[in-house]
Amino acid sequence: MDPDAVAKAFVEHYYTTFDMDRSGLANLYQDTSMLTFEGQKIQGSTNIVSKLVSLPFTQCKHTITTVDCQPSGPAAGMLVFVSGTLQLVGEQHGLKFSQMFHLMPTPQGSFYVFNDIFRLNYA
Repeated sequence: MDPDAVAKAFVEHYYTTFDMDRSGLANLYQDTSMLTFEGQKIQGSTNIVSKLVSLPFTQCKHTITTVDCQPSGPAAGMLVFVSGTLQLVGEQHGLKFSQMFHLMPTPQGSFYVFNDIFRLNYA
């Protein structure tokens, strides 16, 4: 398993799904997953997706600038750090963001998001 390839495939899937239908992200999280969104901590797949779906915009487009990853611990997890720009419909300027994912393996051989931290980057 090439960690860079896994990270790239995950990031592509995550942001494509987020941009098209945020409710489709539910299967990437579990009950033990935690999202910190702009400082607010949310736990569990249902609560995380409720938060993402309730964001005050219906359409957006993520443009990814960088993806960095590292293997994480004896459980074969992965840390994935993403930076990029979030363009909201009707807004002239994109918003710069950073997001960190801690991916953990599932018994089925895929990964789920154990931790997710999102921040807008204000200049």
